[in-house]
Amino acid sequence: MVFSSLFFLYLFLPLNLIIYYFMPSIKAKNIVMLVFSLIFYAWGEPLYVLLLVFMAVCDWLISLYIEKQKPHGIKARLGLVAMAIVNLGLLGFFKYATFIMGNIGLIAGKNFDVPNIILPIGISFYTFQLISYVVDVYRGDVPAQKNFATLLLYVSLFHQCIAGPIVRYKDVCVELQERRAARHDIADGIWRFCFGLAKKSILANACGAIANGMFAGNDLAKNSVVSLWVGMLAYALQIYLDFSAYSDMAIGMGRMIGIHYLENFDYPYISRSVTEFWRRWHMSLGSFFRDYVYIPLGGNRKGKIRTYINLFVVWFLTGLWHGASWNFVLWGLYFFIFILIEKIFLSPILSKYKEFSHIYLILIVYFGWILFRFDNMGDIFDVLGGMFGLNGNKFTNLETNALLLSNVFILIFSMVVSTPIVRKIGGLIRYTYMDKKPVVVLYAFGRVLVPLILLLLSTAALVGDSYNPFLYFQF
Repeated sequence: MVFSSLFFLYLFLPLNLIIYYFMPSIKAKNIVMLVFSLIFYAWGEPLYVLLLVFMAVCDWLISLYIEKQKPHGIKARLGLVAMAIVNLGLLGFFKYATFIMGNIGLIAGKNFDVPNIILPIGISFYTFQLISYVVDVYRGDVPAQKNFATLLLYVSLFHQCIAGPIVRYKDVCVELQERRAARHDIADGIWRFCFGLAKKSILANACGAIANGMFAGNDLAKNSVVSLWVGMLAYALQIYLDFSAYSDMAIGMGRMIGIHYLENFDYPYISRSVTEFWRRWHMSLGSFFRDYVYIPLGGNRKGKIRTYINLFVVWFLTGLWHGASWNFVLWGLYFFIFILIEKIFLSPILSKYKEFSHIYLILIVYFGWILFRFDNMGDIFDVLGGMFGLNGNKFTNLETNALLLSNVFILIFSMVVSTPIVRKIGGLIRYTYMDKKPVVVLYAFGRVLVPLILLLLSTAALVGDSYNPFLYFQF
């Protein structure tokens, strides 16, 4: 089940909210959310609900054990090791076993009978949530949760269990046990959800269809120059709009019931360096690697060489987290190289020449998405060569021109939405003219009508639309 399905929009979510609001106590409300969350997760893979529950049970027991031990003592550390074995062991088996066995076979020159292990949806996200919870208990940042149902609710909440954001227990532990959804929270939540839904169903899906159309054909080396450049532009827009839309909807649904998830995206395409881009893109993942990998390894406190090694480890793991394929590892190391270059000498230049710095960032990220999209090195080289006409390919053709002309406004609007322009205009109008009664009235009507219009437009886009994936489900 996905947020942008008609079944979810018009049956699952309304039913969840209606029952939730009628419950008399927070305990009853939590039971409703837990039941609906487990049903949501089990919708596509009923068996893997048991895996989710099993991991939650293990981490619940381990956290209770750690809390009883001497802080940072040997027994507490053994508990931390047990947590890592359970969580990383299961994540490694389901996500990387096939990849590892395949590579061992290549190195050894043997054809192993590699099993095709089905990847449980969302395992990368909820595993990291459980890891952050147990580590925070070990550090003394949060008390261990005594009620297993509350911990299971935290890790399985359907708002964010499947594709993030990666929510830390310490950020929501109070609201899991005591919360109230005020009217402005509900209104803001509905607004945010509908905005995210429109980003996904109208813009991201359209950009995905454009990218697929531009990359059509069995031989990418023969695709025209224009089709490859436009195809990668459409894909760059798709992956941002798709993933940020999911986060928007998750944040919006959390607000509807009084839970405040942290932001996950901050218009990354307006960045002026790779370092800044990764402070704005998938912020919950970046902060996880910073706080649970980079800083524990020593961060930048142990000299330059150690800092560079720590960064290498973080970016290798960042790439590998996204998928069991070498193209993702290369994608992670690609960004490591540019972050290293910025740290060594480029940052002062980027700070001085702001126009150059933004062009630099866009080009780096743009070409990085080629590594992300194509898992075959031959395809990657074909696309890179074809972009500059090195494959003997045409500059353009009738099919490319027709597809581009029919979608040029979607691409332009998607680029606009990928920047804070609309938000800034709205804020300017709101805070400059809110003392004018007509503006106040229009604003009040807009708060009701705009989400409704976005919902109706999204519904129209989804009816009969066979292309409706969430890209980050695969991670």
